Amino acid sequence: MAKLLFTHSYFLNLDPKQEEAGNAYPPLGTLYAASYLRENGHEVSLFDSMLAESPSRIFEKLDKEAPDYLVIYDDGFDYLTKMCLTNMRDAAFSLIIQAKEKNIPVIISSSDSTDHFEKYLEKGANFVILGEGETTLFDLIGALESKAGLDSIQGIVYNQDGQTFNGGKRPVLRDLDALPFPAWDLIDFKPYRKIWLKKVGYFSLNVVSTRGCTYKCNWCAKPIFGNRYNARTPAQVVEELEYLIEFAGATHFWFCDDIFGLKPGWLQEFANLVVEKGIKFSFKIQSRADLMVDEKSVAALAKAGCDTVWIGAESGSQKILDAMEKGITIAQVYQSRELLKKYGVKTAFFLQFGYLGETRNDIDATLKMVMDLMPDDIGISVSYPLPGTKLFEIVKNQLGDKTNWKDSDEMLMMFQNTYPQPFYKELQRYMHSLYRRKKSILAVRRLLKTPQKVSLSLLRSAVMSLYHIPSSALKRRKLDTYKPL
Repeated sequence: MAKLLFTHSYFLNLDPKQEEAGNAYPPLGTLYAASYLRENGHEVSLFDSMLAESPSRIFEKLDKEAPDYLVIYDDGFDYLTKMCLTNMRDAAFSLIIQAKEKNIPVIISSSDSTDHFEKYLEKGANFVILGEGETTLFDLIGALESKAGLDSIQGIVYNQDGQTFNGGKRPVLRDLDALPFPAWDLIDFKPYRKIWLKKVGYFSLNVVSTRGCTYKCNWCAKPIFGNRYNARTPAQVVEELEYLIEFAGATHFWFCDDIFGLKPGWLQEFANLVVEKGIKFSFKIQSRADLMVDEKSVAALAKAGCDTVWIGAESGSQKILDAMEKGITIAQVYQSRELLKKYGVKTAFFLQFGYLGETRNDIDATLKMVMDLMPDDIGISVSYPLPGTKLFEIVKNQLGDKTNWKDSDEMLMMFQNTYPQPFYKELQRYMHSLYRRKKSILAVRRLLKTPQKVSLSLLRSAVMSLYHIPSSALKRRKLDTYKPL
């Protein structure tokens, strides 16, 4: 059997915004692949890039482990990997080069290598896995070890005798319970826990209960798990949560599913099991406004301990939502916010500016929606053309050499829209300033209404109104200096 060293290309210190936030999660997709290969008889080890100083640190690991293969297997459950940041692409290239210096064959699986396999083969990767990779990797290693032919293996691309062979993607896994738990024992939890406790005050880990998404938002790429939706059983998910609470000491979880609990009855069964077993934890999920207007679902989330639901609100303009083929209405965004608030669950909005055809009126509608609803948190981006999406096909002729951000805070518009590129960075700053101003004003009102309930955080927020009110006004003036192209 083969000796495999697993790694991935996401280095937290190459993404300053996420490093500052302490957004450090172990590479879940990598751990699934390592666990699957180990269960099937191979020897596995891990170089965890997430908290490593630089790609060069893998050199000593390669010396120590002397693996038969280096497997660069990115975490396809983390939205940051789907963005294919150029800092991480360069890191992957560095990992490949170092392995090749030691004559170690390299296999890579990622969103970026799936979309741009030729770049990775050119840098020296021996094989690129297309899409979901566990079974493809197992078949590939088996064929390599037995010296069998590779032409019958679906899901790989490789060069041979000056030609590129592409086996095409294979169907995604349907029975997710058949997969072993991720290889959590390969992770050193201590540095992760230290970061979380310092930055946030609790220790969070990432778990996934499903793969894929059936919705067709035309800017959202699905290079790994496709346009299907397959779910683990609630019982298996709860079993893994129990394990991580006991083994790792986690008190909070991020369910990194594209959409959590879409399968009918799943949420109710999950909540009942959590209560029945008496396990205590909080968690955050990603969902949709049209799903969070169902009171039974929201009640089940609250019952299970859900702390925050991140909703892809995207825009306050129905025209833009329809253009995105988002499949939700502004009314549902309002309704979902109110229903989640009723059950004590925080609501956070993903917002997206710069979609095709967006005007100042559409932008103002988004600002109004946020001010009306005042979600508990917001995440702002600009439209980002990913290969394989309708948006990419529309704007690809406008894209030059710059087709990816270097890190998640670059926020650069890579195609021409209504306003010049700098406008959208200023808009992001203004939106955050406006949001913080409203929070400060609300804090002042609460202090005046119930002074007996004063807290340090409330007082701090109220005092910050002295900064945010003039600051937001200045940012608005600067924003207004930009004219449409």
